[in-house]
Amino acid sequence: MKIECPRKWVAWLAIFVWVGLAGCVSATSTTEQPTVATARSADGSPLAYGTRGQGEPVIVFIHCWTCNHTFWDAQIDYFSKRHQVIWLDLAGHGESGSHRQRYTMQAFGQDVAAVVNRIGSGKVILVGHSMGGPVAVEAAKQLGDRVIGIVGVDTFYTPFEYPASQEAIKAFVKPFETDFHGASDKMVRSMFTPQADPAVVKAIASKFSVADPKVGVSAMYELFDWNVHQAPTDLQHFSDILYNINAAPAGTEPPPNPHVVMVPGVGHFVAQVKPEAFNQALESLVTKLNRKDN
Repeated sequence: MKIECPRKWVAWLAIFVWVGLAGCVSATSTTEQPTVATARSADGSPLAYGTRGQGEPVIVFIHCWTCNHTFWDAQIDYFSKRHQVIWLDLAGHGESGSHRQRYTMQAFGQDVAAVVNRIGSGKVILVGHSMGGPVAVEAAKQLGDRVIGIVGVDTFYTPFEYPASQEAIKAFVKPFETDFHGASDKMVRSMFTPQADPAVVKAIASKFSVADPKVGVSAMYELFDWNVHQAPTDLQHFSDILYNINAAPAGTEPPPNPHVVMVPGVGHFVAQVKPEAFNQALESLVTKLNRKDN
Protein backbone atom coordinates (compact mmCIF):
# COMPACT_ATOMS: atom_id res chain seq x y z
CA MET A 1 0.00 0.00 0.00
CA LYS A 2 1.35 3.40 -0.95
CA ILE A 3 1.50 5.77 2.00
CA GLU A 4 1.15 9.48 1.37
CA CYS A 5 3.90 11.66 2.73
CA PRO A 6 2.01 13.19 5.70
CA ARG A 7 0.88 9.81 7.05
CA LYS A 8 4.31 8.37 6.40
CA TRP A 9 5.83 11.01 8.66
CA VAL A 10 3.14 10.24 11.22
CA ALA A 11 3.94 6.60 11.06
CA TRP A 12 7.69 7.09 11.36
CA LEU A 13 7.34 9.42 14.30
CA ALA A 14 4.69 7.24 15.89
CA ILE A 15 7.51 4.98 16.96
CA PHE A 16 9.28 7.74 18.83
CA VAL A 17 7.10 10.84 19.34
CA TRP A 18 4.74 9.58 22.05
CA VAL A 19 2.23 11.81 24.23
CA GLY A 20 -1.05 13.94 24.63
CA LEU A 21 -1.81 17.71 24.62
CA ALA A 22 -5.47 18.53 24.77
CA GLY A 23 -5.21 19.98 28.24
CA CYS A 24 -2.39 22.27 27.15
CA VAL A 25 -4.20 23.34 24.03
CA SER A 26 -7.91 23.57 24.64
CA ALA A 27 -9.15 21.63 27.64
CA THR A 28 -10.19 23.39 30.80
CA SER A 29 -8.77 21.74 33.91
CA THR A 30 -10.64 21.46 37.16
CA THR A 31 -9.55 23.42 40.20
CA GLU A 32 -8.21 20.28 41.86
CA GLN A 33 -4.49 19.97 41.28
CA PRO A 34 -2.46 16.75 41.38
CA THR A 35 -0.02 16.00 44.14
CA VAL A 36 3.50 16.62 42.77
CA ALA A 37 6.63 14.92 44.09
CA THR A 38 10.05 13.65 43.04
CA ALA A 39 11.33 10.09 42.72
CA ARG A 40 14.73 8.73 41.74
CA SER A 41 15.23 6.44 38.79
CA ALA A 42 17.66 3.51 38.83
CA ASP A 43 20.52 5.77 37.69
CA GLY A 44 19.64 8.49 40.20
CA SER A 45 17.90 10.79 37.72
CA PRO A 46 15.32 12.96 39.54
CA LEU A 47 11.82 12.36 38.19
CA ALA A 48 8.92 14.77 38.58
CA TYR A 49 5.65 12.91 39.00
CA GLY A 50 2.15 13.48 40.24
CA THR A 51 -0.94 11.60 41.38
CA ARG A 52 -4.60 12.46 41.37
CA GLY A 53 -7.80 10.64 42.27
CA GLN A 54 -8.41 7.27 43.91
CA GLY A 55 -9.34 3.77 42.82
CA GLU A 56 -7.95 0.80 40.94
CA PRO A 57 -6.87 -0.04 38.39
CA VAL A 58 -4.36 2.80 38.59
CA ILE A 59 -3.77 4.44 35.20
CA VAL A 60 -0.22 5.58 34.41
CA PHE A 61 0.13 8.04 31.53
CA ILE A 62 3.48 7.96 29.71
CA HIS A 63 4.31 10.78 27.32
CA CYS A 64 6.08 10.59 23.99
CA TRP A 65 9.38 11.67 22.50
CA THR A 66 10.55 15.13 23.67
CA CYS A 67 7.19 15.83 25.32
CA ASN A 68 6.04 16.03 28.93
CA HIS A 69 3.17 15.12 31.23
CA THR A 70 1.06 18.17 30.38
CA PHE A 71 0.10 16.51 27.11
CA TRP A 72 -2.19 14.28 29.20
CA ASP A 73 -4.06 17.06 31.04
CA ALA A 74 -7.46 16.22 29.52
CA GLN A 75 -7.03 12.56 30.40
CA ILE A 76 -5.90 13.32 33.96
CA ASP A 77 -9.02 15.43 34.46
CA TYR A 78 -11.31 12.75 33.07
CA PHE A 79 -9.95 9.54 34.54
CA SER A 80 -9.07 10.86 38.00
CA LYS A 81 -12.79 11.00 38.77
CA ARG A 82 -12.85 7.18 39.09
CA HIS A 83 -9.23 6.05 39.22
CA GLN A 84 -5.94 6.99 40.74
CA VAL A 85 -3.99 8.57 37.90
CA ILE A 86 -0.21 8.83 37.78
CA TRP A 87 1.78 11.06 35.46
CA LEU A 88 5.51 11.60 35.20
CA ASP A 89 8.11 13.36 33.10
CA LEU A 90 10.67 10.88 31.80
CA ALA A 91 14.31 11.69 32.55
CA GLY A 92 15.53 14.64 30.47
CA HIS A 93 11.95 15.73 29.73
CA GLY A 94 9.68 18.35 31.25
CA GLU A 95 10.46 19.02 34.90
CA SER A 96 12.67 15.94 35.37
CA GLY A 97 16.45 16.00 35.47
CA SER A 98 18.87 13.43 34.10
CA HIS A 99 22.10 11.66 35.00
CA ARG A 100 22.26 9.59 31.81
CA GLN A 101 24.05 9.82 28.50
CA ARG A 102 21.94 7.30 26.58
CA TYR A 103 18.16 7.61 26.55
CA THR A 104 17.20 3.99 26.05
CA MET A 105 13.70 2.57 26.23
CA GLN A 106 14.90 0.34 29.06
CA ALA A 107 16.07 3.36 31.08
CA PHE A 108 12.79 5.16 30.45
CA GLY A 109 11.01 1.99 31.60
CA GLN A 110 13.00 2.20 34.83
CA ASP A 111 11.71 5.76 35.25
CA VAL A 112 8.12 4.55 35.12
CA ALA A 113 8.79 1.60 37.41
CA ALA A 114 10.53 3.85 39.95
CA VAL A 115 7.48 6.11 40.20
CA VAL A 116 4.96 3.23 40.41
CA ASN A 117 7.07 1.54 43.08
CA ARG A 118 7.42 4.79 45.01
CA ILE A 119 3.66 5.19 45.12
CA GLY A 120 3.09 1.51 45.90
CA SER A 121 0.33 1.04 43.33
CA GLY A 122 -1.57 -2.23 43.06
CA LYS A 123 -3.23 -3.07 39.75
CA VAL A 124 -1.82 -0.84 37.02
CA ILE A 125 -2.65 -0.04 33.40
CA LEU A 126 0.17 1.65 31.48
CA VAL A 127 -0.88 4.08 28.71
CA GLY A 128 1.89 5.23 26.38
CA HIS A 129 1.63 7.54 23.38
CA SER A 130 4.04 6.93 20.50
CA MET A 131 7.47 6.38 22.12
CA GLY A 132 5.57 5.90 25.36
CA GLY A 133 4.38 2.56 23.97
CA PRO A 134 7.81 0.89 24.03
CA VAL A 135 8.50 2.61 27.36
CA ALA A 136 5.32 1.06 28.77
CA VAL A 137 6.43 -2.38 27.57
CA GLU A 138 9.82 -1.96 29.25
CA ALA A 139 8.14 -0.80 32.46
CA ALA A 140 5.81 -3.80 32.39
CA LYS A 141 8.82 -6.13 32.35
CA GLN A 142 9.96 -4.60 35.63
CA LEU A 143 6.58 -4.27 37.34
CA GLY A 144 5.46 -7.84 36.72
CA ASP A 145 1.95 -9.04 37.59
CA ARG A 146 0.84 -5.63 38.85
CA VAL A 147 0.45 -4.58 35.21
CA ILE A 148 -2.94 -5.83 34.01
CA GLY A 149 -2.85 -3.89 30.76
CA ILE A 150 -0.75 -1.89 28.31
CA VAL A 151 -2.44 0.59 25.98
CA GLY A 152 -0.36 1.99 23.14
CA VAL A 153 -1.57 5.20 21.50
CA ASP A 154 -0.84 5.48 17.76
CA THR A 155 2.11 3.18 18.22
CA PHE A 156 2.55 -0.47 17.19
CA TYR A 157 0.51 -1.86 14.29
CA THR A 158 0.61 1.37 12.30
CA PRO A 159 1.25 1.35 8.52
CA PHE A 160 4.91 2.25 8.39
CA GLU A 161 8.15 0.56 7.45
CA TYR A 162 10.77 0.34 10.17
CA PRO A 163 14.44 1.21 9.52
CA ALA A 164 16.10 -2.16 9.87
CA SER A 165 19.76 -1.18 9.69
CA GLN A 166 22.14 1.26 11.31
CA GLU A 167 22.53 3.01 7.97
CA ALA A 168 18.78 3.56 7.67
CA ILE A 169 18.54 4.86 11.23
CA LYS A 170 21.43 7.27 10.69
CA ALA A 171 19.87 8.56 7.49
CA PHE A 172 16.58 9.26 9.23
CA VAL A 173 18.13 10.92 12.28
CA LYS A 174 20.69 13.05 10.43
CA PRO A 175 18.37 16.03 9.79
CA PHE A 176 17.67 16.16 13.52
CA GLU A 177 21.38 16.24 14.29
CA THR A 178 21.85 19.10 11.82
CA ASP A 179 18.77 21.21 12.67
CA PHE A 180 16.91 19.56 15.50
CA HIS A 181 14.22 22.16 16.07
CA GLY A 182 13.58 22.76 12.39
CA ALA A 183 13.33 19.04 11.60
CA SER A 184 11.10 18.43 14.64
CA ASP A 185 8.75 21.26 13.72
CA LYS A 186 8.43 20.06 10.13
CA MET A 187 7.74 16.50 11.19
CA VAL A 188 5.23 17.34 13.90
CA ARG A 189 3.24 19.65 11.63
CA SER A 190 3.01 16.88 9.03
CA MET A 191 1.31 14.61 11.57
CA PHE A 192 -2.11 16.27 11.43
CA THR A 193 -5.01 15.93 9.04
CA PRO A 194 -5.77 18.90 6.77
CA GLN A 195 -8.88 19.56 8.88
CA ALA A 196 -6.95 20.01 12.13
CA ASP A 197 -7.40 23.32 13.96
CA PRO A 198 -4.35 25.48 13.09
CA ALA A 199 -4.23 26.79 16.66
CA VAL A 200 -3.98 23.24 18.00
CA VAL A 201 -1.29 22.37 15.47
CA LYS A 202 0.71 25.46 16.46
CA ALA A 203 0.33 24.79 20.17
CA ILE A 204 1.48 21.19 19.88
CA ALA A 205 4.36 21.99 17.53
CA SER A 206 5.59 24.71 19.88
CA LYS A 207 6.02 22.15 22.67
CA PHE A 208 8.68 20.35 20.62
CA SER A 209 10.66 23.51 19.96
CA VAL A 210 11.95 23.65 23.54
CA ALA A 211 13.21 20.05 23.70
CA ASP A 212 16.85 19.28 24.42
CA PRO A 213 18.41 18.12 21.12
CA LYS A 214 20.84 15.75 22.89
CA VAL A 215 17.96 13.97 24.58
CA GLY A 216 15.86 13.90 21.42
CA VAL A 217 18.56 12.54 19.11
CA SER A 218 19.66 9.87 21.58
CA ALA A 219 16.09 8.76 22.28
CA MET A 220 15.38 8.58 18.56
CA TYR A 221 18.34 6.29 17.92
CA GLU A 222 17.50 4.11 20.89
CA LEU A 223 13.84 3.83 19.95
CA PHE A 224 14.66 2.51 16.49
CA ASP A 225 17.16 0.10 17.99
CA TRP A 226 14.47 -1.14 20.39
CA ASN A 227 12.09 -1.65 17.50
CA VAL A 228 14.60 -3.78 15.61
CA HIS A 229 15.80 -5.92 18.50
CA GLN A 230 13.02 -5.99 21.09
CA ALA A 231 9.65 -5.28 19.52
CA PRO A 232 8.96 -8.63 17.81
CA THR A 233 9.54 -10.67 20.96
CA ASP A 234 8.10 -8.20 23.47
CA LEU A 235 4.87 -7.47 21.59
CA GLN A 236 4.21 -11.20 21.32
CA HIS A 237 4.99 -11.73 25.01
CA PHE A 238 2.48 -9.08 26.11
CA SER A 239 -0.06 -9.73 23.35
CA ASP A 240 -2.79 -10.86 25.76
CA ILE A 241 -2.82 -7.55 27.69
CA LEU A 242 -1.62 -5.21 24.93
CA TYR A 243 -4.23 -3.00 23.27
CA ASN A 244 -3.98 0.04 21.03
CA ILE A 245 -5.88 3.23 20.25
CA ASN A 246 -4.62 4.30 16.84
CA ALA A 247 -5.36 7.09 14.39
CA ALA A 248 -7.48 6.63 11.27
CA PRO A 249 -6.85 9.88 9.36
CA ALA A 250 -9.07 9.01 6.41
CA GLY A 251 -11.72 7.55 8.66
CA THR A 252 -11.85 4.29 6.70
CA GLU A 253 -8.75 2.48 7.93
CA PRO A 254 -9.69 -0.92 9.41
CA PRO A 255 -8.15 -2.08 12.70
CA PRO A 256 -5.14 -4.31 11.97
CA ASN A 257 -6.13 -6.75 14.72
CA PRO A 258 -8.95 -7.17 17.29
CA HIS A 259 -6.90 -5.43 20.00
CA VAL A 260 -6.71 -2.14 18.08
CA VAL A 261 -9.35 0.61 18.34
CA MET A 262 -9.31 3.17 15.53
CA VAL A 263 -10.27 6.84 16.06
CA PRO A 264 -11.38 8.32 12.73
CA GLY A 265 -10.53 11.72 11.32
CA VAL A 266 -7.42 12.40 13.39
CA GLY A 267 -3.66 12.21 12.97
CA HIS A 268 -0.94 11.11 15.36
CA PHE A 269 -2.02 13.23 18.35
CA VAL A 270 -5.22 11.29 18.98
CA ALA A 271 -5.70 12.14 22.68
CA GLN A 272 -4.96 15.81 22.16
CA VAL A 273 -7.01 16.57 19.05
CA LYS A 274 -10.00 14.33 19.87
CA PRO A 275 -9.93 14.00 23.67
CA GLU A 276 -13.58 12.97 24.04
CA ALA A 277 -13.34 10.13 21.52
CA PHE A 278 -10.02 9.04 22.94
CA ASN A 279 -11.27 9.06 26.53
CA GLN A 280 -14.28 6.95 25.60
CA ALA A 281 -12.07 4.43 23.80
CA LEU A 282 -9.63 4.23 26.70
CA GLU A 283 -12.43 3.91 29.25
CA SER A 284 -13.79 0.92 27.33
CA LEU A 285 -10.35 -0.73 27.29
CA VAL A 286 -9.79 -0.06 31.00
CA THR A 287 -13.11 -1.76 31.77
CA LYS A 288 -12.23 -4.72 29.54
CA LEU A 289 -8.77 -5.17 31.04
CA ASN A 290 -10.13 -4.92 34.58
CA ARG A 291 -12.73 -7.60 33.86
CA LYS A 292 -10.11 -9.88 32.33
CA ASP A 293 -8.03 -9.59 35.48
CA ASN A 294 -10.92 -10.46 37.82
